[in-house]
Amino acid sequence: MSYISKEEKKIPIDDPSGKWTDLYLLPEWEEKYYDVYTVRKHGKWVMLKALKKEYADDPRYQAMLDKEFDIRYNLCHPNIVMVNDLEVVPSVGKAIITDDAYGYSLRRLIDEKRLTPKIVHRLQTQLLDAMEYIQENHIQHVPITPDTIIFTEYNENLKLANVGYDQTASLSEQDTKADIESYGKVVNEVLDHLPTSLPRLRRIANKCVDPDHPYRTVSDLQLAMERRNSSQLYVFLCVFILLMASLLVWLSFRG
Repeated sequence: MSYISKEEKKIPIDDPSGKWTDLYLLPEWEEKYYDVYTVRKHGKWVMLKALKKEYADDPRYQAMLDKEFDIRYNLCHPNIVMVNDLEVVPSVGKAIITDDAYGYSLRRLIDEKRLTPKIVHRLQTQLLDAMEYIQENHIQHVPITPDTIIFTEYNENLKLANVGYDQTASLSEQDTKADIESYGKVVNEVLDHLPTSLPRLRRIANKCVDPDHPYRTVSDLQLAMERRNSSQLYVFLCVFILLMASLLVWLSFRG
């Protein structure tokens, strides 16, 4: 189940059928027009995204909810919170039903000083994979921030939430640039809270937030990450080969 803290509020739910039980409001996931909940559906935890009460009866916002469902329902990626259905839920109203994230936002992990090397690695790999998928499908979305990045509780896999409010024939250069800048801001904030410095990753993050950064697409950014990792591997292999050559020379002299 999604993390329930003292800030989360259990909501009374009247459902004689027993389909929906244990409804909680999750202020941590609140969005501008939406409230987010976790609830049991047939005994299985899922998450709900529904219009706030002040927008729930407005046809314009109802259409916005329907449109987001239509766009997100067609997305399928292991690092994106998946949408399952659109239903009317007692005490909530019409809501987008998603998989239960069962974890913690990157914002909470930063605030609670619970960052790990695996989380940093996931930002370098899984977050970029999710961003590439979003751009390949021409999805416009709200900026990626530590609040929209979730790490699952057990294996720290990354899930990107709040993806997709419009799908276009193509993304503008500004859309792509904004994604890369958001990525750089996220990574820089994480690096600011690590007990150690990662200078190569910091350089890449700083380039992302530079208005004149060299990355035109997420693929360019992934390539920069791979070159960084490849250079480390190259140095390791060179050192290993030199050590082995020295050992062979030493053994030949002994023989």
